[in-house]
Amino acid sequence: MKKYFAIVAMVAAFTFGMTPSVVAQDEVADEAAVAEQVDSVAEEAADSVEAEAPAVEEAVAPVEEEQGLHKTLKTKFIEGDAGFMSLVSIALVLGLAFCIERVIYLTLAQVNTRKFMESLREKVEAGKIQEAIDFCAGTRGPVAQISKKAMVNLNSNDQNDIATIERSINIEAEVQGAYLEENCSWITLFIAMAPSLGFLGTVIGMVQAFDDIERAGDISPTVVAGGMKVALITTIFGIVVALILQVFYNYVLSRVEALNNNMEEAAMSLLDMCVKSPKCKK
Repeated sequence: MKKYFAIVAMVAAFTFGMTPSVVAQDEVADEAAVAEQVDSVAEEAADSVEAEAPAVEEAVAPVEEEQGLHKTLKTKFIEGDAGFMSLVSIALVLGLAFCIERVIYLTLAQVNTRKFMESLREKVEAGKIQEAIDFCAGTRGPVAQISKKAMVNLNSNDQNDIATIERSINIEAEVQGAYLEENCSWITLFIAMAPSLGFLGTVIGMVQAFDDIERAGDISPTVVAGGMKVALITTIFGIVVALILQVFYNYVLSRVEALNNNMEEAAMSLLDMCVKSPKCKK
């Protein structure tokens, strides 16, 4: 009997002793499962953030780049010595103003030369010289002005010989050519001034660099960098301004050359008209 109770007691002790350990193991397993779920959720969130990050960076990048370019230009302008950079900027603005004025003037002076001369020829052949004069006066451009001068001489009684008409056409062509090339000398002046101001800033920057070396008593990149930066920035800016103005100037010259060719063609047609007109003295 005592052995029976002893066995029962041992079984009960063993049973109640195993229960807490099993419960503890179950709790540890539950905590591990929860931790794994948290880790998986965190990884998924991190992956989604990383996937969305490039799109956000792409959206923000243009704004940052634009602001960076503006700030860079402003910083370089200040670093290049605002005094000389302002002078070069003024040269650019004034040069562009003269270029735009010339482009507008030459554009308004351009007409369809062949169509104009055909209309004028019809009037001259019909003997309507005064109507031809009015037609020339109502048309803009150097070709119309040359034609008007020829028609006025042809309509007169003492200057309607072919030699006088040819001389008046040549004189008026020179006058109109001078009008076409007006203010072009100012453009060439600013084209020459812009790099000259840049080189002047370069020389001053080099002098500043040597002054810094003298004060520091040592040749080091840090001491020389400031003056060299001013020198290089002013030179680059001056050359860029000169290149911009040179492009506009070449365009202006091409338009002037085209108008001069039109005037030469019109002069030949005018002489032919006047010779064939009965009002011209041969």
